[in-house]
Amino acid sequence: MSKITTELLLERAVPRSTRLRKIETLNLSKLQLKAGDLDPRLFSRLRHLQKLDLSDNLLEKFPNSLSLPDLRVLNCNNNKLEDVTALKQFPLLEELTYENNDLTLNDDYKVMFLLENLRLLNGKDITKQANHVRRVNSRKLTSKVTAHWKKFFHDQLPEKYTAEQVNSIKEKFLKSVQTNIVHGPSSLSEFTRWRVKMIAEEFLTYSLGLELNTDPEPEEKMDENEEESTESPREDAEDVGQQHSSVYIYDPLVTVTPSKRKRNNSKSGSRNKKSKSQANVKEDVAVKPLHFLQCHSKGNSREDFKTQLWSCVFEPLLDSGARKDPIVSSSRTVATCGGESICLIDCETGTVLKKYKVATEEFFSVAWTTLTMTISDSRKKSHNILAAAGRRGIVKLIHVAADFCYGEIKAHKKPIATVCFSPARETHLFTASYDKRIVLWDIGIPDCDYNFKASQLLVLESLSIPLRIALVPTCPEQYLVAGCENSCLAWNIKLDKEQKSRPFETIFQFPDEEGGLTTAHRVDGLAFLNDDVVVSKSSKPGCIYLWSWSRSYTKAKGCQRTVSAVILAELEWSTTDMSYLTLSTCPAKAFVFCGDEKGGVWMYNLSNYTTAWSSAKGKRSDKRIPPTQILKWPELRANGEQLNEEVLVNNVVSDPAFTYLVVLTSVNITAIWKKS
Repeated sequence: MSKITTELLLERAVPRSTRLRKIETLNLSKLQLKAGDLDPRLFSRLRHLQKLDLSDNLLEKFPNSLSLPDLRVLNCNNNKLEDVTALKQFPLLEELTYENNDLTLNDDYKVMFLLENLRLLNGKDITKQANHVRRVNSRKLTSKVTAHWKKFFHDQLPEKYTAEQVNSIKEKFLKSVQTNIVHGPSSLSEFTRWRVKMIAEEFLTYSLGLELNTDPEPEEKMDENEEESTESPREDAEDVGQQHSSVYIYDPLVTVTPSKRKRNNSKSGSRNKKSKSQANVKEDVAVKPLHFLQCHSKGNSREDFKTQLWSCVFEPLLDSGARKDPIVSSSRTVATCGGESICLIDCETGTVLKKYKVATEEFFSVAWTTLTMTISDSRKKSHNILAAAGRRGIVKLIHVAADFCYGEIKAHKKPIATVCFSPARETHLFTASYDKRIVLWDIGIPDCDYNFKASQLLVLESLSIPLRIALVPTCPEQYLVAGCENSCLAWNIKLDKEQKSRPFETIFQFPDEEGGLTTAHRVDGLAFLNDDVVVSKSSKPGCIYLWSWSRSYTKAKGCQRTVSAVILAELEWSTTDMSYLTLSTCPAKAFVFCGDEKGGVWMYNLSNYTTAWSSAKGKRSDKRIPPTQILKWPELRANGEQLNEEVLVNNVVSDPAFTYLVVLTSVNITAIWKKS
């Protein structure tokens, strides 16, 4: 019979349809179809297909690129299927049946691993079993693979090696782990070998930086000209033990010369001289470059210098009473996000400990919280949970220690610009979105099977897109401040009030370029330096404001009040009009950090000013405060070639004790500096 045509698809739609893109249910059973009849170009037009019946055909395999991003239910009963790995192209699949095919129990386990949203397999609920396969099984096999390398192969790879030596080691290692690593019943030996090979290949690529001579299936890419789709992404929690970034910028193969990049920039030069003149009061901080990593590359490409990196936050220590003493509450592990991935990096070693991918996402923000969870033996234990969100408006909840994304919250229909947890209530998460709303969620506490229930507690209405949010340190359950696309606003967020959807209470005025006051300005940087001093960066080029929260807010009277921010000082900064180069603070050390449009990091030590500002009669500093110093972007060389990309510093964050400084850039490079 002839191959599938557009007319046949329209006729077989349930109900019949006039447009391919409108079809949600399709019955292609009993048509004697073979794999070659499933034309990927034709199927790619079925963008909203959710249910597909291919039962009672002659399919021996699936084509690799059918492009059915919204497929939820698939029936393949009574075919000749011999392999299931191609089903990974359907990440949203929830129900799958493939009885009466040439498949085994090993294929069931492969499907459970590959399809994270799968609930029903051949009519049976496999949720708990699948979680075990993805988490416990993967963790144990990863441990065995790592141990096998250390015991038998670690010493075989010389410090300087040829391509021939690398290929020989890889071939021997892959063969050895598949032969010698045994786990689980013998009936699952094929699945075990399949997973061990996969884990070993990832281990070689990420932990050792060894390129694999494999021929991976091409990754599906979203057409940039199409509208934003609503399909959920393919998620891949990469459990590969300790990994390095896919591209090394700072390793034995790459030299980093931390010299200043040559530029004709007299303004920056003069400002740097000012900061040097201030050395009589504050000495320059001795900071050295440690690592320059390229771990967010799309498809692990070494040529990716386009992926933007946006957010990073240090992981809290579980045994430090994190909410009481921030100085000792942070580890040297930092979570970073950008593009389709989230990375956990050991700042001291530069090792990428874990990597989490969602193929159709662009992550903008990450935040940590610590939850007390009940584990399998009914004991309660503290665990760090990472929340991540971005362009798709969905919050991913990741139990990092278990390498498991256990849930998601469909928080907004538009992108989420930033997220943050309440320091007072560990399950309370704020999400700020392009829909001009800030929503407070209670994410709940997952049980031992990772069942959880999230609930919406509060909606804050904004005048424009909220870009940065901060809870007032002295009353984090009462007030929230937001820097927005066209304003700076504050809300009362007390939950004892009946109103669940609230307009802002206060809009703040700041000086404009003509010497007057304005409420209409983009605030793309916002953070508290201490309990009272707010640091904000607005659309006025060349300066960052420090202002008093308490003295500004107490001036306000009435509903939706307009008040002038009580400015304490201005920080001298770049004269660029480039937006979204955000700032951060290190309250314990009284430091402010902000990157610029040329790869520089402006550092301000304000410890000599904070005492005066804390006084109720504290006066505004008459002159702009210059940076204590500016860290210049170093000259980077990869494989003997200089990297000449222009660098924007999107974000720069220190740990609470200011031991490490993590710099996120517009060129897919994470720079880690360490204070000597």
